[in-house]
Amino acid sequence: MPAPGEAVRDRILEAAGSVFAERGFEHSPVREICRLADANGAAVNYYFGDKQQLYLETVRLASEARIEQILPPERNPSTPTEVHLFDHVRTLLERMLGSEQAPWQVKLLMREVLQPTAACRELVEQHFRPRFEYLLGLLDEWMPAEMPDYRRRQVALSVVGQCVHYRMAGEVIAMLTPEEDRRQHHSLDQLAFHITSLTLASLQHQPIWEIDSLLSDLLKDLSTTTTSPR
Repeated sequence: MPAPGEAVRDRILEAAGSVFAERGFEHSPVREICRLADANGAAVNYYFGDKQQLYLETVRLASEARIEQILPPERNPSTPTEVHLFDHVRTLLERMLGSEQAPWQVKLLMREVLQPTAACRELVEQHFRPRFEYLLGLLDEWMPAEMPDYRRRQVALSVVGQCVHYRMAGEVIAMLTPEEDRRQHHSLDQLAFHITSLTLASLQHQPIWEIDSLLSDLLKDLSTTTTSPR
């Protein structure tokens, strides 16, 4: 059971998260956050120093909680790189689209990406960059050694961009695709399978249906966690 001071601090963070996610940093009054947290008006300064530090801590909490809750599956070191790429894409999609966690956490992180504040640099350096470098390492399996770094980064950003698209354009996608399609073909596994297969087909200069078959067979051969959506 948390100490009384810790309980107040936790309540402030939860209240601040929902308010910041809805209104952004500039339009989130400290008094409103304290009211929702059932805390004294001076509590933000007492526990966090000021509103800026409260915001930084809230973004940090949202990012760390999201990462800790949704971890990639553990694989044998001999697992094919194609499967590691699928796992990475699926984990990224689940962190963006999954609904098990408080909605404000995902919304706040997406707001920070679209409308960066001082918190964004810390978010990038501590959380985004390590995962981005890991993705680059996976993609290097199929990119020529002489490929310039800027092109490597563009390829990796294209993979991330496809995942972000399903988060940011969800309502437009719903208008463009029949409900039956979304119900039958837009699960997290299926979207991860599509993005992975399309990426591999592009890098390996192979028809996507051949990659579909290869990736499907690789996933079926595994006895743990994720299975092929086909």
